[in-house]
Amino acid sequence: MAETGASPLPPTPPAHTPLARAERFVWLTARVLEQRRFAYHFLGGGADAVETALSAYRNEDDGYGHALEPDLRGPVSQPLHTGHALRVLDSIGRCGGQRVERMCRYLTSVSTQDGALPAIHPSQRGYPAAPFLPIVDDPPSELLATGPVVGLLHRNEVWHAWLFRATDFCWQAVESLDKSHPYEIEAAVAFLDAAPDRPRAEAAADRLGRLVREHRLAALDPKRPDAFPVASGYAPGEHHFPYDYAKTPGSLARAWFTDAEMTGSLEFLVSQQQEDGGWPIRRRRWAASTALETRPIVTIEALRTLRAYGLPVG
Repeated sequence: MAETGASPLPPTPPAHTPLARAERFVWLTARVLEQRRFAYHFLGGGADAVETALSAYRNEDDGYGHALEPDLRGPVSQPLHTGHALRVLDSIGRCGGQRVERMCRYLTSVSTQDGALPAIHPSQRGYPAAPFLPIVDDPPSELLATGPVVGLLHRNEVWHAWLFRATDFCWQAVESLDKSHPYEIEAAVAFLDAAPDRPRAEAAADRLGRLVREHRLAALDPKRPDAFPVASGYAPGEHHFPYDYAKTPGSLARAWFTDAEMTGSLEFLVSQQQEDGGWPIRRRRWAASTALETRPIVTIEALRTLRAYGLPVG
């Protein structure tokens, strides 16, 4: 007879499915937050548990720190951490209310003169950070940091004074892109997928899709990665694939790729699950702890992408 008050165990997937292998990997390696996220997305866990785990990273200024984004260490709030927190809240349907209102006040406090976000606020100085995330005294506005945040807030119909200038910045940045790199394109897509002006977003996405193909910013044939250059400053093999841009079938970036290209990239994503059950990280590894903490995040996102496209995971 079950102990009174005991929580029921979630159903366990069959032992050899991608999901079961990933579950073992998560329990062996992940932070509490990723354990709770995995349980929410794949095992019927609750959103409250995810929120509770996420709250450990929140600071008194209503930003987030404490290496929530593993490549930035230390306790201080940073835009990239806070954007990560918003993505988590969005994924569990909790991106709204007073909490997000307070997060917007933090974003306002660290914005640049044109109302957008820097990737790294100078308060990071003195704490470890990835070498590809430079710290400067007067950091510029970055689409990389601003686009995903603005997109999430629009998608969740959050309205705050900060959004007006930040949205204008994103439009100007996206529509003036000439030469770019994959992570910046990802940020642009995150903005365009939720921008309120849909005809304008569709036109901008169409132009970006042509740019991606002309500059070979997506590895369209996973069997021939050497045919596609790696962006300057990226790690060897740090390619981006169609699924990196079109994370769901409803993304504007899905139209950039043929059915065959998309299917090939998703099959490649399936094949990338490692023996330990997790998916690899492709960007440059600079510390053992950051790689360990990042892989469960990458694993959860890989499974969510595969499920979004209707591929069986467990």
